Amino acid sequence: MKSQNSEKRLAGQVAVITGGGSGIGKETALVCAKQGASVVVNDLREEKAQEVVDAIKAMGGSAAAVAGSIAKLEIAEALIDAAKRQFGRLDILFNCAGLGIRVAVDEMTEKQWDLVVDVNLKGSFATIHYATPIFRAQKSGVIINVASEAGHGANQMTNYSAAKEGVVGLTRAVAFELAPYNVRCNAIRPRAFDTGLAAKAHYEKYLAFEERFGRVPWGQHPISHTIFPRAAEVAAVVAWLCTDDAQDVTGRNFLVGGGEIALMPEPVAMRSCFNPDGWTIESLPRIRKYLFGNLHNPAAGFPAIEHAEMVKGQD
Repeated sequence: MKSQNSEKRLAGQVAVITGGGSGIGKETALVCAKQGASVVVNDLREEKAQEVVDAIKAMGGSAAAVAGSIAKLEIAEALIDAAKRQFGRLDILFNCAGLGIRVAVDEMTEKQWDLVVDVNLKGSFATIHYATPIFRAQKSGVIINVASEAGHGANQMTNYSAAKEGVVGLTRAVAFELAPYNVRCNAIRPRAFDTGLAAKAHYEKYLAFEERFGRVPWGQHPISHTIFPRAAEVAAVVAWLCTDDAQDVTGRNFLVGGGEIALMPEPVAMRSCFNPDGWTIESLPRIRKYLFGNLHNPAAGFPAIEHAEMVKGQD
């Protein structure tokens, strides 16, 4: 890694960015290029990936485009190979490609489930699968995966919520496995309402929902009302996490956007009860009050129909 005293913090490095043709992926490709990295831009749409490559080259940077869905392992392999073939190395992998389909759990088709899980979760695995031998051999590398606040629970998005929280589990497992090789892996839960998945109109619905029900439609965190969450801000954080400032940080996930960056908590036992004789259905009621405490249904008070309407279209 380059010293943080250098003019460009990612000088000489090579980054692969999935979903790089628009939104957070595009902004991250641009900021990485401005910081001196060569960038391989992936997008499902070839013309979008090429537009970003052209923009990087226009400002004097180096970039290449690889189109296709990273839910297909052959595309993921081609993407990683392009970095080695064209730029001679690989230092950063940013798994940003994502897809959301909103539909009630009992109406969701197998195809809708598989498509969302494949793009968001399998796609992250696929690129990591092919990048790992490179990172392991050179004993360095940074992986950033995109998770989501929807992983805390999102109305009519069981496929997306499951996939994105799966990304967090993947991140922890990869971080643990590759730590001996000086490879770090972190995840972000971004807020950006100037992207295709969450346009400005959806941001307004988000705020309207919070005003009406006193809480956000998913997750537990209040949204900033003073700073409109933009992709460029998220991109800056992603690039920064790839620098030596974050060299000791791995296996973690961060909330990013709207002027906020937060280190999210890792799973811990909230309360624990032990019985040396083991538990039976007869003995368990004795610990109910202690174990459950003040737990409550987080969706309590949400009228089902109005809830669905308030978040409808936030894909």
